[in-house]
Amino acid sequence: MPRQNRVNPFGEIIATPERGTFMGNRGVLHDDEGRIRRKWQGKRWIVCVLEFRGRKRKVMTPSRYTELFFLDEATALAAGHRPCAECRRERFKSFCSAWQQAHPQKAGSQPSASDIDYCLNAERVAPKKLSMANLADLPNGVFVKFAEEPYLVYYDWLLAWSAGGYTKRMDRPHNAEVIVLTPKSTVATIRAGYVPEIHTSANRWGDGP
Repeated sequence: MPRQNRVNPFGEIIATPERGTFMGNRGVLHDDEGRIRRKWQGKRWIVCVLEFRGRKRKVMTPSRYTELFFLDEATALAAGHRPCAECRRERFKSFCSAWQQAHPQKAGSQPSASDIDYCLNAERVAPKKLSMANLADLPNGVFVKFAEEPYLVYYDWLLAWSAGGYTKRMDRPHNAEVIVLTPKSTVATIRAGYVPEIHTSANRWGDGP
């Protein structure tokens, strides 16, 4: 039986055999038998690389953080995570720069990891977490709910998400109001210039960028 440690664009932790291309965590979520007992612990939700400096350990070690896995960075961002400041340092710095442009703070200062975590946590726990937007106004790399399923906004298309990759493509409808899964603050950060890493299956049709 596959472990319940994979995350979909809705932020749900599911069981599936596919590993994904990124790892991350949101605290200690499992018990000593490896069963998920809570959805999150603490405000720090990060997305990491699968390998870093040769570090190795048993997945779901008791009393240690729960390793979560994502199809790609776009999926992790939709679920409410942000780049890790250690193993993805340059990506984190790029995220901070775009975040600062999207959310101006004091002149000359960039947001800290704690600033970003606090803001994203407030959006995750808000009664109305999901927002509405016109598809024509959304940047590449954002996830939306369309026909009750998660779809990635990718240039002129919507790509259907699955745990193993993007399975089908449809033209992006014009002037369609949709529910946006990616948090508002992250959408603004992507619009300001941060480019999420997207699974290679997005280009399976051969005519993508």
